[in-house]
Amino acid sequence: MTNQELPFAHGAIPPLTARLRLTHEDFLVEEILGYDADGSGEHALLWVEKRGANTDWVARELAKFAGVPPLAVGYAGLKDRNAVTRQTFSVQLAGKPDLDWSVFPHAEVRVLAATRHGRKLKHGALRGNRFVLVLREARGERERAEQVLAAIAARGVPNYFGEQRFGREGGNLEQARAMFAGRRVDRDKRGFLLSAARSQIFNSVLAARVERGTWDAPLDGEIWSLAGSRSWFGPEPYSDVLAQRLASGDIQPSGPLWGQGEPPSTGEAGALEREVAAAHADLAEGVAAARMDQERRPLRLLPKDLRWRWLADDALELSFELPAGAYATVVAREVASTL
Repeated sequence: MTNQELPFAHGAIPPLTARLRLTHEDFLVEEILGYDADGSGEHALLWVEKRGANTDWVARELAKFAGVPPLAVGYAGLKDRNAVTRQTFSVQLAGKPDLDWSVFPHAEVRVLAATRHGRKLKHGALRGNRFVLVLREARGERERAEQVLAAIAARGVPNYFGEQRFGREGGNLEQARAMFAGRRVDRDKRGFLLSAARSQIFNSVLAARVERGTWDAPLDGEIWSLAGSRSWFGPEPYSDVLAQRLASGDIQPSGPLWGQGEPPSTGEAGALEREVAAAHADLAEGVAAARMDQERRPLRLLPKDLRWRWLADDALELSFELPAGAYATVVAREVASTL
């Protein structure tokens, strides 16, 4: 099931059609680390703005400019290339003086601020991201679009993995299947392919629950994800306490990031997850053979501070904050089919 085929939570089809990313400025991402630089140490913590540039490429160019090996540069997460993004990089200077980052020789990259820090920035070490998206050439039912946005603010959206996870035209899945069949790949690519395989199983479980109307409601045998962490608990009988925690957003129903062994879910939830995994047996067996552990991901995504405004009759701006690992495009897709 491709991302275009995944079922919607707030109507059979989105109320609008629109263009996204007509310009890089129509997709703005700003990283939220959740902590500040400590002001001293051998690492430079850089606040960087890039336009139309790949995160890995920026990291390599920062290393080259600083005269350090690529491994001396750290960042918390990959950011969209076809966008304007602001994110933090760390550069280990190891006894070197502070550099004049204002002369970094690439017009599409600007170092906005630099502060000393004691540790390398590790992958995944961020709280979330803020997004501002502009949907242009918007056509359709404007009033229903605003109703859908109000519903998203209240209930959230299915927490699908975005199409970026699967590569161009879903090619990462075919490469993952080839890898599981014996094709050798380098270590870095292997991680991407394993993630794509697990993401496909997760999206398929979530799609089944969207179709059944249980993506934001408990099933028997549910495993609960704790908001703001990778922790989970359950199964346990559904109670008024759990209902209150679900309503407040403190916990979410979860789906499997497949791995070796059996998922912790039982009952109806567990049966559904095993059924979906069996339908993707090549992927499920491949990630298990790679000794990936069973993990969990929330099924429901609650955008924080969701706001919208019409910049023109055919231009809708959306702004919101998402936790790390969530995709802005799965919010936008509920409102508009993008061309």
